[in-house]
Amino acid sequence: MDRATYQRLYDALVSYEDVHRIAHAEHRDEELLFVIHTHRVTRDATRRFYVVKRQVPRLASDWRKGRTILETAREWRFPPVLMGQLMLGELGIPRKKVWQTFLHPETAPDARLRREVEALVEHDMIYSPQGLELQRERGRKGEERMHRWLEKHGIGFRTEKDLRGKYQKTPDALLDEPIIFYGQKLTWIESKANFGDDVELRKNLRRQLAPYTEIFGEGAVVYWYGFVDGAESPPGILLWDAETFEAITPTAPETPPRPHAGHPTRDHARSGHPAPPP
Repeated sequence: MDRATYQRLYDALVSYEDVHRIAHAEHRDEELLFVIHTHRVTRDATRRFYVVKRQVPRLASDWRKGRTILETAREWRFPPVLMGQLMLGELGIPRKKVWQTFLHPETAPDARLRREVEALVEHDMIYSPQGLELQRERGRKGEERMHRWLEKHGIGFRTEKDLRGKYQKTPDALLDEPIIFYGQKLTWIESKANFGDDVELRKNLRRQLAPYTEIFGEGAVVYWYGFVDGAESPPGILLWDAETFEAITPTAPETPPRPHAGHPTRDHARSGHPAPPP
């Protein structure tokens, strides 16, 4: 996707309703648009979190006068469940019980809060328990898709679960043997059920991908929803989208011939001395 189109969509996808509207009007993939919308919402929430948090005592006072948490969240253009978490803490619910209340609204201390929590969950497709599960499901589907591709091509690999505890950071698939792609030897592949814009690429490189190259060598990352045109591949890391990845027919590195009559033995080749005549 070209940068101008991405920026236009990013700026336009303010609400969840915008996802449906633009998908219908422009005949675009709704799931891709939701991923871009998620980028916008989560980054804005992170940027303004402490600005909103400082106002929570005053906002809680408004709630006691009858204003709902959902109304407050909409006024501040802040994710409903995040606003609810801040407000419930201010209203005296212990921190450990706040998230439990969103998982099980019936545990709220009174009927009003139960109704409000239910409304917050219903109107938040990103931070609600259902929204978080949808994100996890996208991640699982991406990894399963990558695993099917590896199995289809007979490539052995170990998963993050297989490698847990053995390394400080582990990719989604560490290949048993490297594969070659346009002359580059790849030893690992990471799956990202996301769109790779400049912010996402920088974050992933710093937190995950660069450490992989230091530990395991060169590899590749698949952004299943694509990435911005002109995105530069960091040294030792290839960027693939779904279409590119599915079209690849990997090759294995050429293995050296076994020593036999007329060829130097491995020991002689390593030592630099000539092999005995046949």
